Amino acid sequence: MKAGCCPEQAMHDGAAPVIVFDGVCALCSRWVRFLLRFDRRGRYRFAAMQGAYGRQLMVAHGLDPDDPLSFLLVEQGRAHTDTDAIVRVLAGLGGLWKLALLARLLPRPLRDRGYRWLARNRYRWFGRHDACYLPTPAQAFRFLD
Repeated sequence: MKAGCCPEQAMHDGAAPVIVFDGVCALCSRWVRFLLRFDRRGRYRFAAMQGAYGRQLMVAHGLDPDDPLSFLLVEQGRAHTDTDAIVRVLAGLGGLWKLALLARLLPRPLRDRGYRWLARNRYRWFGRHDACYLPTPAQAFRFLD
């Protein structure tokens, strides 16, 4: 895609943090709805890993979009995964959400082991959708695919 070719390009240039999520995962869709509700500043943009841009980001950062066991946040050109990404996203909401930074007191391997356990079982425990989450018209500008 050429720079400046379309309105979405501003979101693709790294200016806004991008959260890549599993669009067919019921838990992941709830996470996105949670963020849409509490990200009052509209800081985050979203890309389903099933879409072209989300898939591209996953591959570019060494993650397999066909085996989605990882959560990806791309912020200022840097990739953050798993619990580090989740903590950064919550702290980025501001206010009391910054208390999420306390999770860093737990060693990352321990946090990530728990995250991977949840990720491996998320379809069984929370379900799976036939299609990716569809935002409302008012939310659509925050989605990249």
